[in-house]
Formats: sequence, C-alpha cells, structure tokens
Amino acid sequence: MSKILIRGAKVLGGERQDVLIDGETIAQVGTGLSAEGAEVIEAEGKVLLPGLVDLHTHLREPGREDSETVLTGTRAAASGGYTAVFAMANTFPVADTAGVVEQVWRLGKEHGYCDVQPIGAVTVGLEGRKLAELGAMHESAAGVTVFSDDGKCVDDAVIMRRALEYVKAFGGIVAQHAQEPRLTEGAQMNEGVVSAELGLGGWPAVAEESIIARDVLLAEHVGSCVHICHLSTAGSVEIVRWAKSRGIQVTAEVTPHHLLLTDELVRTYNPVYKVNPPLRTERDVMALREALADGTIDIVATDHAPHPHEDKDCEWAAAAMGMVGLETALSVVQETMVDTGLLDWAGVADRMSAKPAQIGQATGHGRPVSAGEPANLTLVDTAYRGQVDPAGFASRSRNTPYQGRELPGRVTHTWLRGKATLVDGKLT
Repeated sequence: MSKILIRGAKVLGGERQDVLIDGETIAQVGTGLSAEGAEVIEAEGKVLLPGLVDLHTHLREPGREDSETVLTGTRAAASGGYTAVFAMANTFPVADTAGVVEQVWRLGKEHGYCDVQPIGAVTVGLEGRKLAELGAMHESAAGVTVFSDDGKCVDDAVIMRRALEYVKAFGGIVAQHAQEPRLTEGAQMNEGVVSAELGLGGWPAVAEESIIARDVLLAEHVGSCVHICHLSTAGSVEIVRWAKSRGIQVTAEVTPHHLLLTDELVRTYNPVYKVNPPLRTERDVMALREALADGTIDIVATDHAPHPHEDKDCEWAAAAMGMVGLETALSVVQETMVDTGLLDWAGVADRMSAKPAQIGQATGHGRPVSAGEPANLTLVDTAYRGQVDPAGFASRSRNTPYQGRELPGRVTHTWLRGKATLVDGKLT
C-alpha cells in the first residue's frame, strides 16, 4: 500500500506536526518528516483527530432501504469523519438473531466506507416480552457486545434485570432507550410551557428520568453495565452523576441536536424538529453541555435517524420522529462545545472517538494518533464556516434540522486503516 504524509496538522488541536501513514498504520509522528514516493496532504493547520466512532446509528437495512442503506449510511459516516458506526437493531426484520446481525456486519465489510458493528435487540421483535438470542449474537461472526431495543424502552424491570445479568457473562452492555411508555402516551413534544401554549401532548422529563433511576439501581444490584441512550434532561444528568458517584457501571450519551436545539423550535410546527426524545428546554441544553464537559455524560452519539421525504413532509402529529446527524455532528459539537470553551479538541477526540470505541469494544478505533497505531483518522478544517445544504448529503435521507443554518468546521479527509474514504470533502 502507498504512503501518505499529512503535513502540518494540529494533532488533537495541539502543535503542528507531520503524520506519516504507511499501509494500514501510522509509521511516524513528528516535525520535518519526509518519505520518498509518499502522497503529501498539506494540512495547513487543520485539526487531525482519530477517526470518529458513533455508538448510535440507524442504517435501516434490512427492510427500510428507502430511508437508508448500509452503503449510503457508511458513506454519510465517512463524510462526517467517522471510521466506525454501531447499527441499531430496529430494522425489518429486527436484528434479534445471529443471522440478521451477520447480514448487517457483512454488508459493512462489503462496502468498506467505515466499520459497521451491529447492535443486537434485547428482546424478540423489540416487543419487550422475551429476551432475544443475546449469546448467539455475541458468538456470531458479528461479535455483538452492545444490545438495545432503541426506539422502544425495555420497560419491564424483570426483563431488564435478566438482560443485564445475561450480558455480564461475556462483558456485554445493555443500551437503554429511557422512556416510560405509560407516561408518554400521545406525547408529541417536551412537556412544558411551549407544549401547553401549542396544545400538543407533553412528554415529561420524568418519563426519561424514572427509567434511568431504575436501571442504574438494577445495574448496581446485578453488578452489570448499563448505557443510557440519548440522555436529554437536566434531571437525567443528576441521576447519572449520582450513580457514578456510587461506583455504578453506567455510561451515557448525548446527541448533537440535544446540545444545540430547544423546544422553542416546535413553534414552527416543522416536523423536522420532531425527535425521540424530544427537544428540551434551554436549561436542559446548558446542563447537557456542562455534563459532557465534566465527563458525567461520556460520549456524543448521533442517533442518525433517516426518514424518506413523505414521512416528514406532513402534519406534525403524523410525522416520523428522528433526524439525520452523521454529516453535521462534528460541526455542532464544535459550535456548542469547542467554540464556547467547554471542550478542547483533545476532549472532542475523547468523547467522539476514544470513549465510544471503549464502550462498544471497537478494536482498532479510538486509538491515539501515534506511531504503530491503526491509521483511522479524520482531518478537519476548523476555520471553515458554511450553510448546511442537505442536497449535498451522502445519506439517502434529508431530514436535517440544520438546513440553511451556518455551522463551523468541515471534514476534509477521512482514512480507514490508511485507505482514504474522503478526500478534499469528496467521497472516494
């Protein structure tokens, strides 16, 4: 394989250095490097990060290829600087057997824009009544370690306890979509002042917080690991902070859209802002940013949820919930966390690469930018500012809440084990 010399990059936002890639690995990091015959990338002070890892992506295949496929979803991931994504189980059929998770895993291998690690369902058909084949999925070629009924909550405490006990045997993790279903029947948006004024069914914070409180106690009781998907309220932050102070094995994620957008946007009745969990208040947004900065929230995960045009271009009540996010995630994190001084670029590398890779056990990802490590890298032009134009997305869907909004930063290059998947902002 050819050699690539990245010249003058700010590694993790620090001093300018050269990085030499030889084959699938990083050969050298230093200053004044040279290599005969190497392809030279003039980084011009751009920030070089380890390839991003998304613990929460919906690729929709099999079954909803009109929304997204493994190919289009991984192309979107590469465009956003990702070298690995974890694909949620709410496909058709549901990824609740070894056969389905292996199908998704092999599609990822075939297309090659990033590594695809399937997430297995916790319960059969996401119905919450019977545990799925957790052990068989773990022992399959896909080697599943993360299990989630995302889109639905494992609301039965006995089933949740059994799942936590089962995955403990092989070091797996249960990722919970925290939503008490009885408290959110008919809910359309965050319960609060705006929902009262608009007359839309309210989605109370306690519906999320009560499940998180129960599950961290269950995790403590059985000595297992629980991961909280798309945490969205200030109260949830306090529960996770308390659980960590007790030594409970809990990790949590926040989405880019919950770091930036608030329920005030629902006043437009534009279904692009309809998402699960819903957009919350400004107070919640600020609490989430602080919690991500201090480590209470471990990672940023996109919850990339593509939908076809007809599922969003309709009245609010009938619209599907979800937003695409792989291609804008890093820009939103730059605006909300880096440009505000809450995180430096080393902190971004930790929250968007190292820790999600660690939680998901994604071998070879989230590694330091140093000699001998896999060449999974992304180069970011942090000085860039531009309007979001979904017409240029690699994703098959266009349901972004940022259309026409100016955001900072642009991923220019992505390398997966030394192979360029994105060059000068264009997919290879």
